Amino acid sequence: MAHITKMESQVDVKSSAESFYQIFRNKQYDLPKMCSNLIRDVQLIKGDWESVGSTRKWIFAPADNSFPSEHHIIRVEAIDDKNKSMTINVIDGELKKLYNSYTFTIQAIDKGDGSGSVMKTIVECEKKNEDVPDPTKYFDFADICYKTMDAYFINNA
Repeated sequence: MAHITKMESQVDVKSSAESFYQIFRNKQYDLPKMCSNLIRDVQLIKGDWESVGSTRKWIFAPADNSFPSEHHIIRVEAIDDKNKSMTINVIDGELKKLYNSYTFTIQAIDKGDGSGSVMKTIVECEKKNEDVPDPTKYFDFADICYKTMDAYFINNA
């Protein structure tokens, strides 16, 4: 029996939606520089940094040891420039040990009042069994990553 889980989170940030979107859309290789306390490396495996179908390897190594170092191979499934969103499928790595499928969408949304933006993350995954936990630690990780990126944008403006 499939154990499909769908979760969503939103994080308010001070920087523009465009700043965040451009990093995820075209410059994921900058993430280790921006979030060195969380992300050790992002490598291009196949394709390029801008196209659907491109494959990348993310290596996480949280400085606070909140969870062990992990790697994930991801493939870009969809890019929506109008809505500043990307859908990514995890195709290998630690997540695949727990989930048959794991897809997430990142969307950068301008607040419209000039006060920053909202980073929205939606995860849809199929647990291998009912004992597999919800992926809440990855939402916590994403929240910290967004806030760290925000600080980077503000301090390097």
